[in-house]
Amino acid sequence: MPAGEPEDDERSGGALVTSPAGRVRKIIHIDMDAFYASVEQRDNPELRGKPVAVGYPEARGVVAAASYEARKFGVHSAMPSVTAKRKCPELIFVPHRFDVYRAVSRQIQAIFAEYTPLIEPLSLDEAYLDVTENLKGMQLATEIAEEIRARIRAETQLTASAGVSYNKFLAKIASDQRKPDGLFVITPKHGPDFVQALPVKKFHGVGPATAEKMKGLGIETGADLKSRDLVFLQQHFGKSGPYFYWIARGIDEREVKPDRIRKSIGAEDTFREDIHELEAARAGLKPLIDKVWHYCEASGIRGKTVTLKVKWADFTQITRSKTIIAPIASAAEMGEIVELLLSPIFPPAKGIRLLGVTLSSLDQVDDRSEPQLALAL
Repeated sequence: MPAGEPEDDERSGGALVTSPAGRVRKIIHIDMDAFYASVEQRDNPELRGKPVAVGYPEARGVVAAASYEARKFGVHSAMPSVTAKRKCPELIFVPHRFDVYRAVSRQIQAIFAEYTPLIEPLSLDEAYLDVTENLKGMQLATEIAEEIRARIRAETQLTASAGVSYNKFLAKIASDQRKPDGLFVITPKHGPDFVQALPVKKFHGVGPATAEKMKGLGIETGADLKSRDLVFLQQHFGKSGPYFYWIARGIDEREVKPDRIRKSIGAEDTFREDIHELEAARAGLKPLIDKVWHYCEASGIRGKTVTLKVKWADFTQITRSKTIIAPIASAAEMGEIVELLLSPIFPPAKGIRLLGVTLSSLDQVDDRSEPQLALAL
């Protein structure tokens, strides 16, 4: 739907979810376009218009971000560097500069703060804003989103996409609809129908493994998901069942939480075939460790406790944790701790269907210090 078309909906109400004051919420999700790669192209004119990957080309390297020129070749974040280079032989790798990305992120956060104190950052390059009551006294969330995008472009020479809706789930989906440099609005009137037509694999909170499981249950669209009752969804998806039940109806009551503090950072993967060998487990854990450490570097966060999660073929699971005195300083150090937790369970009595790694006991590190990188990301 055209940006700005449904503003009458915003003013008239009729939403399924209301703020504590009884008014329709106005939520904006701002997502910077190919953030790390765009910063590199901005700062180096020779990279503009070319396929760029932030990361290292070494065999064990992982793409941290890809420019839109690189994405046309199928290159994306978290892809092994060797795979990315195979897909795009002309790909240009540049090392990451997290100190610069954090500085730009602070610029963007300062812009947000001029409109609302209700800002929930998800990472350096995206955030939710609740503008139901805003500092500018502006009535239309779409106008606020447009103004913020214009400010970001003027002050950072970067582009951002925005989604506007009456809850967080739909605002995040909306921000993906017209990337890059776009704006999309989902109103209370159109929200439920929009969700029904959407593939579940595009739902925030539905990862590849869950999408595959849903497909096996005959659930491929929002309409399919809505047709399943709450008991069915709880039976098959446990604690996530109620969340899936409500978002299939366009309902998400989560508030924008400006004081959101992460207690842990984790990543996990379900394997197509059960793992029985130690080397296969190490290979499966490597991208998970990289993903967690990439978030640490991007956010300036360190942790002291590493937890390994193992889910067996019969769906039983165990966790093993180790806490050290000083914050973990590198991906290599984190990998060594994971190895200490992993090795004792081999040879396993049964196959492993899922592995996960979590870092907790988190703390912010001084932005003035240089990131300590031990593995190429």
